[in-house]
Amino acid sequence: MAGLGNKLDDVDPVAAGLREIGSQAVWSLSSCKPGFGVDQLRDNSTDTYWQSDGIQPHLVNIQFRRKTTVHSVAIYADFKSDESYTPNKISIRAGNNFHDLQEVELLELGEPNGWITIPLTNSEGKPIRTFMIQIAALSNHQNGRDTHMRQIRVYAPMQNTTFNNRLPTFSQVDCAMYSTIR
Repeated sequence: MAGLGNKLDDVDPVAAGLREIGSQAVWSLSSCKPGFGVDQLRDNSTDTYWQSDGIQPHLVNIQFRRKTTVHSVAIYADFKSDESYTPNKISIRAGNNFHDLQEVELLELGEPNGWITIPLTNSEGKPIRTFMIQIAALSNHQNGRDTHMRQIRVYAPMQNTTFNNRLPTFSQVDCAMYSTIR
């Protein structure tokens, strides 16, 4: 499938019913310059970045310990700061492991400046369930060789797991007074 990422600079993920789950995954990179690796990609600062150091495609691998529902991936890119290091073609792949990855989205970016949110949905329009996501920078602006990605976040739908959310909703006062467990 091919799609265009939605630029959602002002959208609050929590208000949209999402939570960031990147900390639950194991992250790896195809290559990186010393001091410009996963730690900089995940430090919540748009002033730092991952810089690849090798041949394209440049890969970010995100592996979960269990099959996980993933709503979207958000990438922070800044063409004005990074110029030829800015990716212009990105492939998002998902699967169980490195050997069965399937392309979920293919994006072509103009001159991005800010968060680019890429929804990851199945054929029914529901969030995908996967063990692994791979973000591949296929090419850069101005035929640049290495890539800069400033931040990546992975979002999943919020889950209500409290016991009270599994109880029926009562509309009569006589029944509702018994709906809370002390």
